[in-house]
Amino acid sequence: MSDLQEQFDDATVDFATHAYAEALVKYQAILAEQPDHFDAQQGVAMCYYRLGDYPTAIVEGHKAEAMRPNDQTVHTNLSLYYQKAGDKTTAEKYGLKAKIASWKENMAAPGSTPAGADDDSELKMAQAKPSSFKMPEKFPDMPWKKTKPVTTPKTPPPPSGH
Repeated sequence: MSDLQEQFDDATVDFATHAYAEALVKYQAILAEQPDHFDAQQGVAMCYYRLGDYPTAIVEGHKAEAMRPNDQTVHTNLSLYYQKAGDKTTAEKYGLKAKIASWKENMAAPGSTPAGADDDSELKMAQAKPSSFKMPEKFPDMPWKKTKPVTTPKTPPPPSGH
């Protein structure tokens, strides 16, 4: 594992444990070494958001948008940042961009690799295997309406003649 990957993993652990200031410093150190590290850029923006600095989160989010202008997550995050900053109109604009980006991602032919994705077969997720579960052929009619067995009431014994 590369040193940069270890730094990224450390920053991500800090972020996940709500140590946003520490994560921010680590993500920024990664960007100092590799300015086009998309995930670190997203991390910087998200740290500012979690720290409540929405204007800076927006600025950093736009840097991620410049790296990947059609990324659904970028637009979703920018929508969130703008919403928290009180700019509902721009938040809605980025929410719509996120929705459009998701539609574009879903338009890829089944089994094809989306544009920009690495075609490294070792990194692909394992394909789901078809289930061997077989549906029953017949279902009971309204199982929740169980009929009670009909019982005949017992007749009390005749009174004794005392």
